[in-house]
Amino acid sequence: MRELTELRAEFPILQQRANGYPLIYLDNAATTQKPECVIRAISDYYREANANVHRASHFLSARATHAFEDARDTVRRFLNAGHTDEIIWTRGATEAINLVAHSWGLSELKAGDEVLISAMEHHANIVPWQQVCLLTGARLNVIPIHPNGELDMDAFRQRLGPQTRLVSLCQVSNAIGTVNPVLDIIREAHTVGARVLIDGSQAVAHYPVDVQALNCDFYVFSGHKVYGPTGIGVLYGKRDLLQAMPPWQTGGEMIERVSFEGTIFNTPPFRFEAGTPNVVGALGLAAAIDFLNQYDHGQIQANEQFLLAQATEGLNAIPGLQVIGTAPQKTSVISFVMEGLHNQDIGTLLDQQGIAVRTGHHCTMPLMSVLNLSGTVRASIALYNTEAEIQTFVDAVAALQKDSLSFTIEPELAATAAATIPDAFTYESPQVADTGNLIEALQTLRGWQERYRHIMLLGKKLPALPDTMKLEENRLHGCESTVWLHHYYDETTMRLYFAIDSDARIVRGLITLILSALNGRTPETIENVDMEVCFDQLGLMHHLSPSRGNGIRAIVKEIQLTAHRYR
Repeated sequence: MRELTELRAEFPILQQRANGYPLIYLDNAATTQKPECVIRAISDYYREANANVHRASHFLSARATHAFEDARDTVRRFLNAGHTDEIIWTRGATEAINLVAHSWGLSELKAGDEVLISAMEHHANIVPWQQVCLLTGARLNVIPIHPNGELDMDAFRQRLGPQTRLVSLCQVSNAIGTVNPVLDIIREAHTVGARVLIDGSQAVAHYPVDVQALNCDFYVFSGHKVYGPTGIGVLYGKRDLLQAMPPWQTGGEMIERVSFEGTIFNTPPFRFEAGTPNVVGALGLAAAIDFLNQYDHGQIQANEQFLLAQATEGLNAIPGLQVIGTAPQKTSVISFVMEGLHNQDIGTLLDQQGIAVRTGHHCTMPLMSVLNLSGTVRASIALYNTEAEIQTFVDAVAALQKDSLSFTIEPELAATAAATIPDAFTYESPQVADTGNLIEALQTLRGWQERYRHIMLLGKKLPALPDTMKLEENRLHGCESTVWLHHYYDETTMRLYFAIDSDARIVRGLITLILSALNGRTPETIENVDMEVCFDQLGLMHHLSPSRGNGIRAIVKEIQLTAHRYR
């Protein structure tokens, strides 16, 4: 394996800075960065070979078609599939699973049949089967997990039976990194006549995959998780199964002959590739696979496991931090929660130091429910990450625990914040602060890292709602974190008062900013306040994630809708 410095130079995005710091990218389970060869393959296609494939007779179409089908064979070799026509292009793993669900599932499943999935599945491997079961009368059954995140194989065997028609599960959990014993699962499922679909999205960048050795019936993955472009994915299916499956989407290319009397469908793989395909995506994915194949997969895996062990040891030494998912077999994903800090607060503060991680439920809400969590912080490692990056990440997380949030807030900012806080318990009229003063005070701070820290300090000053007020009917939906909102209308003064709380400290601070502008005002005034102007003065929405920005807007919208009801 080439030296890391040379390897990292292949990834242009890794050379930039984030919020003034060298970028440390640890969100690889969501998407990997792209090497120069992938970027060049995409650019070269549009410069030199842009044409639709298969049906035209001109030079450019021939060039594009050959490259497109060569890319399909590159994927075949990557998965060690037996035949090129077993490789179907899709938009990603999600579409590949939907294709199997709506083609094989709708034609094969019936009432009394069962589809078996695991408790750690991504939503993309849950919802399609829920929908197909609703349409066919089949039943969805779930394999539980042990507290450490390991699949309960005894429970799998108890649930597996003659009624099981399909087992569909991930090779590696995207949320907690558990590596499932898919070889054993496939072998045992086949003994009862069940088909098996493996979601390999989190595996292909870390392990060599041999679908013939696995003997799985279907295998899916997304290109963007293996250093390729977005919008391209792969479904592998055994040839006999694909030949028997009806088309899912219909249109051009997937037909052999069309008349008004009827249609004869094409053979696989084209039967399942309706419309103009993502040619450039396929070429980019092939370039990514060629790039990955330059390296020894065993060494990649060993290096990533070394970094995972380094991160695990470092995080386990931090008081109040709990690593989530400690199965003996794990890939390079580490999820954790920390006492006293919401996972979104941790992600925001790390981002301010140039460290990119993922926070939330990771599209595994059922798994989070099983673990009794609302979400985690997830760091995920790729072949270009370094020991120095992991140590910087661990040190930054440790500093958050000690910090930082207890340092003294400037007196003028503290006074402004205190004046914005309503009495959450009695709704007594608070003094309404001047929003401009709060914004001006925040603007005097150097950079967004300092502003975030002070916004979080404002959140510490916001009175917490008692548990008796944190009811589901008072919960505001549309926010990434949990938010509860109460209001009181004083008929004497004709003013509205709000008590709001959140489980995320930075959201509590942003709530303080909102209350400074809207609390204790008349309904008409509240409706006419344009909070976007306040946000723009701070540049707030440029520094919040889109989901968090939408959550803050949802709070403002709910307050203003409440005001409208009292006008």
